[in-house]
Amino acid sequence: MRQESRRQSRGFSFLELVVASVIICMLAVLLLNRLAFYQELAEKAALESMVRVVKTGLQIRLAELIISNRQSEAAALEAEDPMQWLDARPANYRGAYREPPTRGIWYYDSAARQLVYVVNTGERLDVDTPAGGKQLRFHARLLKDRLRVGSGEVERVTGVTLAPVRPYRWP
Repeated sequence: MRQESRRQSRGFSFLELVVASVIICMLAVLLLNRLAFYQELAEKAALESMVRVVKTGLQIRLAELIISNRQSEAAALEAEDPMQWLDARPANYRGAYREPPTRGIWYYDSAARQLVYVVNTGERLDVDTPAGGKQLRFHARLLKDRLRVGSGEVERVTGVTLAPVRPYRWP
């Protein structure tokens, strides 16, 4: 009877240790996969939030031009860096960037007149870029309507938006 109780109290067998290790490793892999997924969701949310903030800045600037009867200056909104209309630029904004882009930053491509975000963790991002690397490019675009005035038509600026240069899908 004494020998049986000694065998049972020895601890784990090698097989039990291997099974426990495999289970712990599988759980760690699942946890890391979920963590990467949530980091990507956070980056997507930050991108979308910044695009909305820049759109709002552009719309406020256009409203200022319309109120002060300077609509003729609205065309400059398509050619200027849209981040300049924000009170505080984001910490990851680099301005007119000439060096190879770093992941996770915004910069203004003055040659193409586009605001660019270089994606940091875009495993699920689907965008067709010729330069390789995942960059989301946006440009300011004026929205215009044609109004009938007397016998002719007049084109009038009615809004401004920040639109992606190429469509992208980030589920």
